[in-house]
Amino acid sequence: MTDRTTRAEPALEATGLTVRFGDRTALDDLSLTAARGAITALLGPNGAGKTTFLRCCTGLIRPSAGRVRVLGHPAGSPAATVGIGSMPQSTGAWSGIRPLELLRHLAGLYAHPLPVDALAARLGIDDFARTPYRRLSGGEKQAVNLAGALVGRPELVFLDEPTAGMDPHARRATWALLGELREAGVSLLLTTHAMDEAATLADRVHIVDGGRVRLSGTVAELTGDGRSLEDVFLASTSPHAVSPSGAER
Repeated sequence: MTDRTTRAEPALEATGLTVRFGDRTALDDLSLTAARGAITALLGPNGAGKTTFLRCCTGLIRPSAGRVRVLGHPAGSPAATVGIGSMPQSTGAWSGIRPLELLRHLAGLYAHPLPVDALAARLGIDDFARTPYRRLSGGEKQAVNLAGALVGRPELVFLDEPTAGMDPHARRATWALLGELREAGVSLLLTTHAMDEAATLADRVHIVDGGRVRLSGTVAELTGDGRSLEDVFLASTSPHAVSPSGAER
């Protein structure tokens, strides 16, 4: 992929980011940037700090040290928040609502939302539009979560494992949509455990372990010695145990 860095100011810039939970350090002086109009992939084992980083970017967690600027503004500020869309790994808050009801509610929060029916059709949501969110499969929930992140026409989208649980058809359709968004100038930052997803989509990859960025570059740069992206990932990271709650920090 081409490294798209044509605009001077990045969509996102994290500098010296540190986050501690009690005596555990989740992010340890982490610094990275995400270019505008590009797809940036954040790779790391469970517990490496990827989800914590996204929560800092959206203002849900305040770092112990360092700073994050989103679209040129401090993370969590109204000026930053208005321009972003966020797709979480999971949500329980929507359990009883049906997908189209949810998307129409979210669309009503924006002045110029995407057309809900067209967005739902593009992501295959019509097939399960009458099913309550809590009864959807993992992949179906992901499609609804993605639509919710996109409906407000954000400039920057945060995607936490966007295709987890999707079948191959839905996964490829999502890849195509993300590519179209990039071509339209939208900036995307995604986490994924799928090396083929990162290799196919990402303009730039950051490999994170122990709360720090261990390697950064285009896929071509990282694999220039003939190794696969997965081989580079394995050589740059260590296995992490999942926390007792089963949630990654």
